[in-house]
Amino acid sequence: MDIQMKKGLLDVCILAAIKNEDSYGYRIIKDVKPYMDISESTLYPILRRLETSGLLTVRSAEHNGRLRKYYSITKDGLARIEEFKKEWEEMLSIYKFVTREDFSDDKE
Repeated sequence: MDIQMKKGLLDVCILAAIKNEDSYGYRIIKDVKPYMDISESTLYPILRRLETSGLLTVRSAEHNGRLRKYYSITKDGLARIEEFKKEWEEMLSIYKFVTREDFSDDKE
C-alpha cells in the first residue's frame, strides 16, 4: 500500500479508536491492530502529530501508581473522521471503476 495512503488511514483509525472514549497507547494499538498493523514506534509519532494538529488532546492521569497518557478526540478530530467518510465514498467509486468487468470483448 502507498505509504502516504497508509499514513492517512492510520491517522483516521487512531481517531476512530478514541472517538467514543478516551484511550491510551497500548489500548489504541490493541483496538486498531485487527484492522491495520501498528506498533508503538509508529503510534506515538502519529499521536504527537494529531495533537499538534488539534485533532486530539492528551492528559496524564495516575494508573496503578504510574502516569498514563490518555488521548481524547476534539471537534476537529471528529470533523476529520467525517471528511474521511466523504473521501472514502469517492475512493470506492474509483475502485469500482478500476475493477469493473470489461465486457467489450463479448460484443464482438
